[in-house]
Amino acid sequence: MAPVSIRDVARLAGVSVGTVSNVLNRPGGVSSDSVARVQQAISELGYVRNDAARRLRAGTSATIGFVVLDGQNPFFNQVVRGAEDEAAGRGLAILLGNTDEDPDREGLYLDLFEEQNVRGVLISPYGDINPRLERLRSRNIPVVLVDRLSVDGRFSSVSVDSLTGGRIAAQHLLDTGRRRIAYVGGPLDMRQVSDRLAGARVAVEDSHHAVSLEVVVTRALSVEEGVAAGIRILERPRWQWPDALFAANDLVALGLLQSLVIGDKLLVPDEIALIGFDDIAFAGAAAIPLSSMRQPSRTIGQTALRVLIEESDDPGLTPRQTVFQPELVVRQSTRARR
Repeated sequence: MAPVSIRDVARLAGVSVGTVSNVLNRPGGVSSDSVARVQQAISELGYVRNDAARRLRAGTSATIGFVVLDGQNPFFNQVVRGAEDEAAGRGLAILLGNTDEDPDREGLYLDLFEEQNVRGVLISPYGDINPRLERLRSRNIPVVLVDRLSVDGRFSSVSVDSLTGGRIAAQHLLDTGRRRIAYVGGPLDMRQVSDRLAGARVAVEDSHHAVSLEVVVTRALSVEEGVAAGIRILERPRWQWPDALFAANDLVALGLLQSLVIGDKLLVPDEIALIGFDDIAFAGAAAIPLSSMRQPSRTIGQTALRVLIEESDDPGLTPRQTVFQPELVVRQSTRARR
């Protein structure tokens, strides 16, 4: 059965196609009698307007593409929620793609969004994909980086100062008397991971104490990788254990927390302090509430969406970098030794 068309509605209502179009788009300029007849015809026929086709003819789209690194990470869930809240208020919808830190999947979603001619793309990229993003922009599809600074300034970005966050986190561990810090996270070619490590190194280098900083690399920023890293640490002789762990994100920190148990004794915080990054909801609800560096996740998503729409409306805008400052949230996992 063929779908009901606008011509079918016009025929049943006894009006022109133009009148039906005006009722759908500018009803204020149509007589009340015509409006009533068109609405009655729409109801009887079950007509559903093809909004995608209408917007295509107008040269605009009602969809935004959003590519995230890890759809299972509650941090990104909140970032997307912020973007969705902002988009809904503008009559727009979010198409979400989760790459799981896989460059091939990242490219697949970008190709799909280009084919769909979305209004713009928000992306938390993996690696350097500037050439791919330039192609989108050449097609008049603006791009805004999310949770990563555009170092060369070629694209607008909305991020948190991970370098400062890493320095504050490590300094907090030093302030509690810890001197052997291990930074746990990876892959190290992820910008957020390397920036947080660089910030931790600044704190250690500026310390007036004899302090060490080692790096325990993980294959991903996940709970499972945190558990595996914690097991590797406990396999060492006890005198080689770090007395503090700085996890690159809260999922890794939660995995570390699960693994740092001997018998029925949890080593955090008395023997090993632990701090994460993001301050997801699970951080404060853990068996030992986790200290963390809080990111304004929803605000990041809302801001990124606003910037994207502004650039969609005015392609000549100069790219700008919006950087939020993280906030140290101190909980039991970094309590000073008794």
